[in-house]
Amino acid sequence: MNWLLEARHLSKSFAGVQVLSDVTFQLLPGEVHALMGENGAGKSTLAKILSGLHAADHGEVSVNGRKVDLVSPHAALKSGIGMVHQELLPFLNLSVAENVFMGHEPVSSFIGWVRKEQLHSQTARILARLGTAIPTRARMNQLSVGERQVVEIAKVLAHDSQVLIFDEPTSALTDHEANGLFRIISELKARGIGIVYISHKFDEVFKLADRITVLRDGHHITTCPAAGLSSSALIALMVGRDLGSVYPRVASTPGDPALEVCRLSKRGRFGDVSFQVRQGEVVGIAGLMGAGRTDVVNSIYGLSPADAGEIRIRGSLARIRSPCDALKAGIGLVTEDRKQFGFVPRFSIKENLTLANLRSYCRAGFIQRRRETQVAGDSTRSCGIKSISADQAVERLSGGNQQKVVIGRTLLTNPQILMLDEPTRGIDIAAKAEIHQMIRSLAQSGKAVVLVSSELPELLSLSHRILVMRTGAVVADLITQGTNAQEILRLAIPK
Repeated sequence: MNWLLEARHLSKSFAGVQVLSDVTFQLLPGEVHALMGENGAGKSTLAKILSGLHAADHGEVSVNGRKVDLVSPHAALKSGIGMVHQELLPFLNLSVAENVFMGHEPVSSFIGWVRKEQLHSQTARILARLGTAIPTRARMNQLSVGERQVVEIAKVLAHDSQVLIFDEPTSALTDHEANGLFRIISELKARGIGIVYISHKFDEVFKLADRITVLRDGHHITTCPAAGLSSSALIALMVGRDLGSVYPRVASTPGDPALEVCRLSKRGRFGDVSFQVRQGEVVGIAGLMGAGRTDVVNSIYGLSPADAGEIRIRGSLARIRSPCDALKAGIGLVTEDRKQFGFVPRFSIKENLTLANLRSYCRAGFIQRRRETQVAGDSTRSCGIKSISADQAVERLSGGNQQKVVIGRTLLTNPQILMLDEPTRGIDIAAKAEIHQMIRSLAQSGKAVVLVSSELPELLSLSHRILVMRTGAVVADLITQGTNAQEILRLAIPK
């Protein structure tokens, strides 16, 4: 078979966690090949390896039968592989043409000045190939999201890419813009360009794809023709396990309502979200990327306050406009991205643990170092943080121990309501089990817990109830013991 792109036996791990294991993937010229799987299945990691953003630990990649070394995005582009990312990052104050040819502008051979007319004429030709008449001199900040995405595609085509990787390309598009993208993909396909298409939207996949590859837990499960494959069969391939046997379910008896959210809304993010969490209860929030899960917990915590709706704490109306208000109300949050928002890397374990409640360890404006050391030591032991000492810098810990520090710091504020956003992302199995046990213990002690997770086994194991979010709305409130992964995934997928 004359493969346009062939990736053989790719493996990749981060901080000891295997995220891709011996995966082989092949793409034909003029083919749309969909890459499917749950969140965390390894799709984005594979795409980033193919586009030069990550280096594989093992395996090799060939384009048109020639082995290529994808050491950087630039090397991938030179090899004929381009990626259109979900998050577009244009130079907003520059023109369309300047964005398309950024870094490889046509220049005069004499003094190296940019040939402006050639720049715009070449951009116009590429845009014409895409069937659009976007002005090449327009600034990017004047374009719609859909038009910016077309420019992103043009940018990749300017490198004569033979392979295009699309990562959730319609997540921010209107239906009209999405249909325009589908037309462009059909035209690219007709020209022999191979398309790798990553999406959670089944209707798009079945509309566009010739073949589908399913990844699960970093492993290649199957590659098969899209024709004849049903949505239910695809979901079964993506989930593929008896989740009840993976983790034991949690059992406890919840008490009175601790947190009540009523018709909470934030423009462009989520709308009319209502639910309650009782004392001693774990309520999971499931949904695909961009469904609004993180936006809701950030809003409740005051990081990005809602435009409308009410939050009640133990029956009383709470006005939460900042994290300070949330902490005073007894709400704690472990954020989704621990490295960006969870800790100060160069601070010690002790300093990170006491940071959110530092005033409790101060007298007359001075930190009581002995008390701080004692509290940090107790927290280190109770959270199972493995380190040389509490004075060790957090950046030198493993991912699992870093996450325990973040959880420990939140618990030191003594929250009655604890919100955990992807608390076990990117950590090893042993640390994950410890954090699961910590969550069970917190619920059994009477804490109200909101758990956001992309791992359905985790939600089904730890939650009493599971809210399913889709495109900014809660579409189901399920009793955990009466549901399964297939039902949750079916509800989460946009219609």
